[in-house]
Amino acid sequence: MIFLLGFSSGFPWVLHGSVMTLWLQSVGLSRSAIGFFGAVATVYAINWMWAPLVDRFRLPVLGRLGQRRSWILLTQGLMLLSILMLSGTDPQQNLVEVSLWAFCIALFSATQDIAVDAYRISIFRREESDDKMPYSAAMSTTGWWAGYGFIGGAFALYLGGETLGFSWPQVYQTMAVLYAVLMVLVLLIREPQVEEADAVPELIPSHGNPVVGWFNRYIAAPFEEFFTRCGFKLALSILLLLMVFRLGEAMLGRMSLVFYGEIGFSAEQIALYSKFFGGIVTAVFSLMGAVINTRFGVVKGLFVGGVAMASSNLLFALMAVTGPDVNLLLLTMLVDNFSAAFATVAFISFISYFTSRTYTGTQYALMSSVSNFGRTTLAASSGVVVDSLNGDWALFFILTALMVIPGLLLLLWIGKQIQQYRDLREQPAQTDDPEGSVLGP
Repeated sequence: MIFLLGFSSGFPWVLHGSVMTLWLQSVGLSRSAIGFFGAVATVYAINWMWAPLVDRFRLPVLGRLGQRRSWILLTQGLMLLSILMLSGTDPQQNLVEVSLWAFCIALFSATQDIAVDAYRISIFRREESDDKMPYSAAMSTTGWWAGYGFIGGAFALYLGGETLGFSWPQVYQTMAVLYAVLMVLVLLIREPQVEEADAVPELIPSHGNPVVGWFNRYIAAPFEEFFTRCGFKLALSILLLLMVFRLGEAMLGRMSLVFYGEIGFSAEQIALYSKFFGGIVTAVFSLMGAVINTRFGVVKGLFVGGVAMASSNLLFALMAVTGPDVNLLLLTMLVDNFSAAFATVAFISFISYFTSRTYTGTQYALMSSVSNFGRTTLAASSGVVVDSLNGDWALFFILTALMVIPGLLLLLWIGKQIQQYRDLREQPAQTDDPEGSVLGP
C-alpha cells in the first residue's frame, strides 16, 4: 500500500512536468517560458497552509472511509477531472487555460501528498519507527519513481513518441484512465489510526472564540510543538537544509528533458533511458539505500547522496560536450538515479523522524513544503539561467553541481547540533523522540 500511494504521488509530476514540457517544446515555447511554466508546482511549497485542514477536517460522506483515505480519494477524483479538462486545451491557442488546468493538477496533487505522507508515517507504531521508517521511505520512493519514471512516466512519453504517435491530448486522456484505476485501488487499503493531542496550548487567547480556538489547535499548535521539541536553532537549521540541499538537482531536473531534445535524443529514447531505465535503477537503489541508511544513519546517507548528486551533474556537463552518446547517457542515468534514490530515502526518513505523530500531516507538509520551495519555485528560473549563458549547457550543469556544496556544509553542522541535542535531552522517552538511532551515531 505504501508503494501504491508513492505511485499516486509521483504520477502527477509526469502530467504537469515531463509530458507538459515536451508538449510545450513541440509547439515552440522557449526554454525560459518552459522553465517558468514549471512554477505551477509552487503549490507543493505552500501546501502546509492547508495541511491542518487535511490533517483534521472530516469530509462529509467520504469521511466514512477514514481521514486519510477520504482526502486521497477526493484529490484523485479532482485530478482526474483536471486531466480530462487539460486534454481538451491547446497551448498554441490558449496557454492561460493550459496553465490553469496544469495548476489544478499540481494543487490537488500537493493536497493529496499531505494525506499520503501522513498515512505513511501513521501506519507504524512509535516503537516500530526506527526499524521500519527507512524501508517505508524506500518503498515510497520506489512507488514515486514507478509513477514518475519507469511505469507512468515511460508509458506516457512512449505514447507521445514517433512509434505510437499519440497526440499529447490523447496521452492525457489515456493517463486519466490510469488515475481511475488508482482510485479503485485506494478503496482496498486500510486506514491508519489518527492520534489526538492530549493538551493544546492556547498560544493566542481565544476568550471562547471558536475560530481562534480552531487556529490554536490546528495551525499554531503544530508549529509551536515542532520548534519547542527540536529547539529553535535545530528546527531553523533543518528547514534551511531542506530548502537548499536539492536545489542543484531540481535546477537540472527542470531542464533535463529540454536538454535531451536539444542535443538529439528522441522521445522514445527519453522514455526508455530516462524514465524506464532510470526509474528501475532508482527503485533498486532505494531498497539498498534503506539498508545502508538504517545501518549508518540518514545524516551520512544524505551526505553520500549529495556527493553523488554533484557527480551526476558533472556527467551531464560532459554529455553536453560529447553529444547524444547512449553509453554516456546510461552511465549518467546510473549515477543520477543512485543519488536521487539515496538522497530521497534519507530525506524522507530524516523528515519523518522529526515529525510528531499528533500533527503528522501538518508538520510533514511544513518540512516538505520548504524542500519543495527550492525544487519548484527557485528551480523555475533554470530556463532563464540557461538562456543567460547563451545555451551553454556544460557551464549550466557545472553551476548546478556547485550548488550542492552549501547543503553539504550545512548538513555537517546539523549533524553536530543533533549530537548536542541528544546530550542535552534528559527524558526523551516522554516525547515524540525525533533523534532515533536511524539518524546515525
